[in-house]
Amino acid sequence: MFDAHVHIIDPRFPLIENEGYLPQPYTIADYRNRMAQFDIHGGAVVSASFQGSDQTYLTAALAELGPGWVGVTRLRPGATDAEILELDRAGVRALRFNLKRAAADIAEMTLQALRAHELAGWHVELYVDGTMLASLNPVISKLPALSIDHLGMSSEGLPFLLDLVDRGAKVKATGFGRVDLDIADTLRRIHTVNPGALMFGTDLPGTRAGRPFADADVDLICQVVGDDLYAVLEDNARAHYRLPARHRPDDADPMPTRPLRPVDQPTLPIPRNQLPDASRTRPLPIIEP
Repeated sequence: MFDAHVHIIDPRFPLIENEGYLPQPYTIADYRNRMAQFDIHGGAVVSASFQGSDQTYLTAALAELGPGWVGVTRLRPGATDAEILELDRAGVRALRFNLKRAAADIAEMTLQALRAHELAGWHVELYVDGTMLASLNPVISKLPALSIDHLGMSSEGLPFLLDLVDRGAKVKATGFGRVDLDIADTLRRIHTVNPGALMFGTDLPGTRAGRPFADADVDLICQVVGDDLYAVLEDNARAHYRLPARHRPDDADPMPTRPLRPVDQPTLPIPRNQLPDASRTRPLPIIEP
């Protein structure tokens, strides 16, 4: 699996209150403990509003997580070409436009994103309520590559989201506890428009969400996308973040069957003297078709 949306909140690095809110620490160790039962082979660490444009936490996290992990960041307004290239070498692969919880100069961010794409091939990730997508079309049309966080957040914005999917945008299957959507139906409709669009992520630790990631979220994705499970859980995101595809055996099972738990009272054989008397049993009647 590739977790395309993780927040690491390391108390060693500075945080900025957002609307009076500061999150509790959520370290790499916390994340690894939570996801220990899953076969994680990489992911994307995403900068949140309370991390501003600080890069120290992000580069430290990527160095600790190692190969297969990438970063999604916000840049300070005056970031230089050299800074962008240095972050690219550290594993950063995208810029985040946080239009849900952070003030932003869209025109400046767009110019910055175009420069980052030209320099290092970065794409843009939008955290936005889907109802804003139509008004953002002049900006979106200028971006060479784009993904949308958390299924676009709202049912009202779904038609605009599906239009973007049809034009090549990716969508993160994340944050199920923070959206106003019929999640299964939304996943199905996005997948129908473009099977290469959906990218799984946990959104851990799920700060300010109605509920954090649950293991059942993976089960729901499995039920919806069927045979495209590998693509949604890993391959689509690895391609989007320009990482090499991971080799799997031809017979690999994305969701291996778990062994049945032993029962306390296993079935016992019935003694012969307790079997029913055959002479007293009646044959079943034959029902004519």
